[in-house]
Amino acid sequence: MSTSWLLRCGLVAGVLVPAVLWADGATRSGYSLWRHGASQLGIGERAWLQTANFLLGALLLSLFAIGLRRVLRTGRGATWGPILIATAAAGLAVAGLVPTDPALGYPPGQPEGLTAAGGVHQVGGLALFAGLSAAAFVLAGRLGEASHAWARYLRLAGALVIAFAFAAGIAYPLDTLGIWRPAPAGLLEHLSLLAGFSWIIAVAVRLLRCRATVSAGRGEEAHRAG
Repeated sequence: MSTSWLLRCGLVAGVLVPAVLWADGATRSGYSLWRHGASQLGIGERAWLQTANFLLGALLLSLFAIGLRRVLRTGRGATWGPILIATAAAGLAVAGLVPTDPALGYPPGQPEGLTAAGGVHQVGGLALFAGLSAAAFVLAGRLGEASHAWARYLRLAGALVIAFAFAAGIAYPLDTLGIWRPAPAGLLEHLSLLAGFSWIIAVAVRLLRCRATVSAGRGEEAHRAG
């Protein structure tokens, strides 16, 4: 697979995963985008859709990590950037393969409580959010060498991923305990994912444009030489 196609995999993953999550959540009976976590779409009716979404997204992110490694080659972020994106991909795959536990009344009528499978799912989610956040900070150093604006954007994106995820982690127990009901745990988690996948899209587009510019320049030089 060419490097350009590998980079496009990141673009597709960035659009696909959040779009399917929001579309499914907005149309599923009993599910609240405000209250319920993204992972809860992997249980209940149409659970297969999010399982497929997470697994396909994990595959696309993994391919993007390979493409990123090819483009960066050496220097700052060349090793850890792709590794952290691959970590996020692994977390997404675990989240798809191991469903979370029912919670906050979804799916309706199912008993709630933490199980071993739910614990494994949480570890996968942690890897996803940590990987997306850390990779943004690592790549900020590399892409920031050519543009301070890119450095600021990626650092902001990385901070938003972890801040929204952390806030969701606080809102969830507040809702469970009845202190704040309904708390916006679901919305905060969705925003964290959106921030993470948005920067993946932005970086993929930038790298594809850079490659296109370089290819066009080489083609022009070859034409002149001919």
